[in-house]
Amino acid sequence: MNRLLSPILADYGEHAVGFWCPGCKSSHVLAISGAGAIWGWNRDVDRPTFTPSVLFRTGHHIPSQVGKRCWCDANRERVEEGKEPYGFTCDICHSFVTEGRIAFLSDSTHALAGQTVDLPEWPI
Repeated sequence: MNRLLSPILADYGEHAVGFWCPGCKSSHVLAISGAGAIWGWNRDVDRPTFTPSVLFRTGHHIPSQVGKRCWCDANRERVEEGKEPYGFTCDICHSFVTEGRIAFLSDSTHALAGQTVDLPEWPI
């Protein structure tokens, strides 16, 4: 992150912006211009809208990783060895970000699935 554009939106260089996801408790960075642009953005730093939906997958939820070793396997092995699991998980975060609010779709794997909340300010 280079700098904050507003309390809820960060600049990730000339082609990307990011927001803090309260479901994942991490940032989501979106390519909004240039050759790799995937998302449209209304250019409003206080009430951003991104199109189409925002979908992030990790671990075995990534189509090319199905059936391969993932964080679920590594965490299970750590627990079996009597150790704490790693801090990483296999997740899906799917949402629509509209006018500064994030509507999490039901296929999200975190606790905010099915809920709509305001985009939070970046944690300090």
